[in-house]
Amino acid sequence: MQKMELLAPAGNMNKLKIAFLYGADAVYLGGKSFGLRAFSDNFSPEEMREAVTYAHSIGKKIHVTVNIFPHNDDLTGLPEYLRFLRDIHVDALLIADPGIFNMARELIPEVPIHISTQANTTNWSTVDFWHKLGASRVVMAREVSLKDVAEIHRRVPDIELEGFVHGAMCISYSGRCLLSNYFTHDRDSNRGQCVQCCRFKYNIVEEKRPGQYFPVVEDERGTYIFNSKDLCLLPYLPDLYQAGLSSLKIEGRMKSIHYVATVVKVYREAMDAYERDPQHFQVLPRWLTELEKISHRPYTKGFSVSRPTDADQVYSHSSNTQTHDFIGFVRSYDAEKKIAWVEQRNHFRVGQTVEFLQPHGPVVTQTLTSLTDEEGKPIEAANHAQMLVGIAVDTPLEAYSLMRREVSHA
Repeated sequence: MQKMELLAPAGNMNKLKIAFLYGADAVYLGGKSFGLRAFSDNFSPEEMREAVTYAHSIGKKIHVTVNIFPHNDDLTGLPEYLRFLRDIHVDALLIADPGIFNMARELIPEVPIHISTQANTTNWSTVDFWHKLGASRVVMAREVSLKDVAEIHRRVPDIELEGFVHGAMCISYSGRCLLSNYFTHDRDSNRGQCVQCCRFKYNIVEEKRPGQYFPVVEDERGTYIFNSKDLCLLPYLPDLYQAGLSSLKIEGRMKSIHYVATVVKVYREAMDAYERDPQHFQVLPRWLTELEKISHRPYTKGFSVSRPTDADQVYSHSSNTQTHDFIGFVRSYDAEKKIAWVEQRNHFRVGQTVEFLQPHGPVVTQTLTSLTDEEGKPIEAANHAQMLVGIAVDTPLEAYSLMRREVSHA
């Protein structure tokens, strides 16, 4: 069986390293310009060079987003940027705009081009068009069903297909949104500055009754009429392979380290299990439980096997849910003293029960019986941001394990 690529988001260097450590084969990231996540940390030229060097040293890949829809002024500096990406040996560019595609093919023809989901590719003829122009991969629009992906692969077998499998869904067509422009006048979604209007709370106003707000549904709070549930295609993993995809993509360059680590590890374990023994593969309940622990909206299958219905929207609120909070990073484990040294990321104290999500090993559950500060003095609680805390743990823990605690509803 051909091995599938697991492609993860990297909003900054820490998230990049966590994505690789927890099992990603490649990451996609953006520079300070020309990408569609202007409010992510993103990478300076020096950081991007460091990221590529690091990734290649461990046999991983870097895909760089150059997927804005530029106006004339946005093209200033683009040729130099494209040459820079070539010179640091990025593995692929993600492009949506034909003008940027044309410039990249002329200036840096040796760099593979992946057609971004922003290009709204929904049929085999469009895939064939991009293939003939020299693209090496096309990222399918989220509106494409797995049945259609399979037909596209059958008709155009010599180009790679990439599909989103997990994360936020945009209400607009493959992310092409104008609401942000109308609401803010200068925050262009298609140039990387979306304010996520689809998550706002909306009511109807009748033009001759200004100031009177009427709920769209029978609810005095109004409704969130554009608020899609989050995509989760883990239950359809065999279908993703059989459809002919080459890469499974996780959304979330602005998501947390906890999100990146958890989702990457779950899909890595599931993909490895399927590739080892596809005939006996089953989606394990613990994988689905893990995906509930991160911050997310309720999950949906999107357009993968059928058209979405009103059940795939959240009409009452836009807040996320999660069962666990990320509270610390394991920096090292002293096997002789059986102490894990943890960098605090959220308050915790003696007596609480926590979990450790390891990059490769099983989840370890531990009740905190004793804590010490960096000098070895006993403490009752870890109150200070990023303080180093010693925790008595009998089970050896991997460095960069994530420590988390069940959310209290008290």
